[in-house]
Amino acid sequence: MTKSRPTLTTADRRNRLALRHRLAPSVHARTAAEAADAVVALHATDAATVYLSARARTAGLDVASMEAEFYDEHAVVRFLSMRRTLFAVSREMAPYVDSGAARAIAAKERTTLLKHLEEDGHGLDAAWLAEAEAATLAALDEHGPSTGTELAAAVPQLRHKITVFPGQKWETVQGVATRVIRQLAADGRIRRDRPRGSWTSSQFRWIHTEPWPQLPPPEARAELARRWLRAYGPATEADLKWWTGWTLTETRRALAAVGPDEVLLDGGRAALVSSGDTEPVPEPEPWVALLPGLDPSAMGWADRGFHLDAEHRPALFDRAGNVGPTVWWNGEIVGGWAQRADGEVVVRLFADHGTEAARLVEDEAARLSAWLGEARITPRFRTPLERELSA
Repeated sequence: MTKSRPTLTTADRRNRLALRHRLAPSVHARTAAEAADAVVALHATDAATVYLSARARTAGLDVASMEAEFYDEHAVVRFLSMRRTLFAVSREMAPYVDSGAARAIAAKERTTLLKHLEEDGHGLDAAWLAEAEAATLAALDEHGPSTGTELAAAVPQLRHKITVFPGQKWETVQGVATRVIRQLAADGRIRRDRPRGSWTSSQFRWIHTEPWPQLPPPEARAELARRWLRAYGPATEADLKWWTGWTLTETRRALAAVGPDEVLLDGGRAALVSSGDTEPVPEPEPWVALLPGLDPSAMGWADRGFHLDAEHRPALFDRAGNVGPTVWWNGEIVGGWAQRADGEVVVRLFADHGTEAARLVEDEAARLSAWLGEARITPRFRTPLERELSA
């Protein structure tokens, strides 16, 4: 006799998102590290996103407290990982993300860099790269936290330029400093420290660090899949493959190691949850959130239909599939927001969701304006609605 599969409705999925992503006020996190763990990892391509994503999941945690976690306690660290994208993860989660995703990416990055050095034809090879890396680490040991520009001034090897894709239509000349620093970061030998400028700056200083402890990749991928399912389930194999950037074989093996349960979604489609995690969760109190561009709650699935009406996607995403700032009401994306030049946070809702929703959104926009203060946020990936609202 076939065992019947439980059903989790769209409402159930939105309730899970509210509680597990720490977006409902009653379950807000205390720290940025807790906020990161709630969604496995915070997107960090845009420097401001990490702060705004953490703020939305805490009781208004201020910038100074977050900076202490990032740069004094190293409780949250940034590095290249899933999908060759920069993420911020808690120190506890870092070894799993490193061994489960970042190591393979670092190896591919090194292969690509060595290929470009060889194609340049000026004798820059693996031995030269090793010398450049050693000199860069020595400069950090001598000078302390340094920007890429400062490192290039201190290390002669970093002042070399190479021709990338010679003889092809996209041929270009690049400095090697960015490439060598990126490789050292991918290998976990250097990490981002306080930026030059404000918290919205992406011009980070670098520090010399020890790589994360290496775990067996299958074990690390299984743990990463387990935590992702807890945060994002119910979800599909395709969702996990997209989120991690793994091969289909790696994705299936990680899921097999976890042993998820299968549930049905609205419409009868099958999805996966953590073992035993098949029951609906309590409905939280009414809540709103103003989430930044690239926030994990919008980007955590390949299929986002349960929280976003397809009609509104063109206004909120750029052509490469990057989401802009979004307004949420009870687990659904209902609009977008932007910051104007005078600092005001303005919103647009796609439909009337009632007086309570409108009031809570207005209150949250005012709180965010006050929290930002003199800071001005321009998302790295501009979307049609954000451009329109900020004008």
